[in-house]
Amino acid sequence: MKQKVLWVLLLALGLRIGAALSVHTYLESAGKEFLIEGDAAGYWELGQKLAAGDDYFLYEPRRQAMRMPGYPVFLAASIQIGGDRLLPVRLLQAFVGTAACWFVHLLGTSLVDEQSGLIAAFLAAVSPTFVGFTPLVLSETLFAATLLVSLILMAKLAVEWPLIEQPIEDRAEAQVTSGCRIWLALATGIAVGVACYVRPSWLLTAPLFCAIHLLMTWISRRHNATVATRAVMPAKVLECGFVVVGLAVTLAPWTIRNSKVIGHAIPTTLWVGPSLYDGLHPAATGSSDMKFFEDDNLLATMTEYEMDHEYRRRSWEFVRENPGRAIQLGFVKVGKLWKPWPNAEQFRQWWLCLIVAAFFLPTVGFAVFAAVRRKCDVRCILLTAGPVIYFTAIHSVFVGSLRYRLPAEYPLLILSAAGAIAAYDRFRPRGADSLAASSGGIS
Repeated sequence: MKQKVLWVLLLALGLRIGAALSVHTYLESAGKEFLIEGDAAGYWELGQKLAAGDDYFLYEPRRQAMRMPGYPVFLAASIQIGGDRLLPVRLLQAFVGTAACWFVHLLGTSLVDEQSGLIAAFLAAVSPTFVGFTPLVLSETLFAATLLVSLILMAKLAVEWPLIEQPIEDRAEAQVTSGCRIWLALATGIAVGVACYVRPSWLLTAPLFCAIHLLMTWISRRHNATVATRAVMPAKVLECGFVVVGLAVTLAPWTIRNSKVIGHAIPTTLWVGPSLYDGLHPAATGSSDMKFFEDDNLLATMTEYEMDHEYRRRSWEFVRENPGRAIQLGFVKVGKLWKPWPNAEQFRQWWLCLIVAAFFLPTVGFAVFAAVRRKCDVRCILLTAGPVIYFTAIHSVFVGSLRYRLPAEYPLLILSAAGAIAAYDRFRPRGADSLAASSGGIS
């Protein structure tokens, strides 16, 4: 199995390096630096500033907490290693994307079995959108990798959850001392914090996971009378406390920096307000169009903190005055988020849409099939389909685009792999060997 995983990772790396070279060659011939200009140019400028030791800000008047520093730090590291060029970034992201495929394997093995983990890693390796987005100067690939690490740690911490198909006594992961579980809980919070440094939208997963962790402990007591709730619940509360501590400690440097620079202890960014208004204002379409920001020019008369809160106020005022339109926009955004083919004009070639849809639709279908079959496996469903629900809820409020769903698709492929195996075993011709009993996976 290890050899097969290695071959899958080599395939992933080869495809991503090929994509990096292709994208770089195409952009150079077109006289462009970035395929998606706006966000990429901002990230690159911040990375250059960090590499040069300059102040961390964008534009004038200064926006000092517009972006979390995780991805710009990654870009700065690439600049320090490979110079002020974009090709080293694209190649470095090829390795990050390959690591994300490995993390999919680890998570799939933990939640289902080795074969499902292997097939899920293969699907991640060949996914057209994953391969295509890897060389772009955007945070999606790095965010997916950090997100997967936090999910792997959550899976280990949640191994004692009830209603899981595999008996608890058969899972070696469950045989972990309370001291080790405290360290595991702390690491989980740190991993969530690291992911938040790349994209702050992952922040709410820590309290959500803690709430579900406590709920599953209570359900376990109801299903197993031999478990003493008085003994177990304090231990789980302590674990949840360390998850929150890990998150808080990880975000503390950025929060302290913002307190000194901006005058407010902001743990994420001051771009939530404009992003929210982008999706909730009279001219909103569900896609991003920040033209209003330049037209309003609030920073000419407000601080960055005041601007953020003003746009939040305007957004919720729009919702109160136009609840029907806000709900309609929510459905439009979800449609854009989960459209089987790209929304952006530069990706609307018919052949590209066909390739993306031909991969996306079957994998989602197999994922739904597996979710129905494994509906009692709370741990697996929550950690594979949970991110899908989480990002769908978030982007039904903000704006919808294919790129925002990509990090959630990585863990979802574990369900796709399990569904493909189950479908084969269910519908295979009579007399054929079971896929699960065969040599297993990709030869």
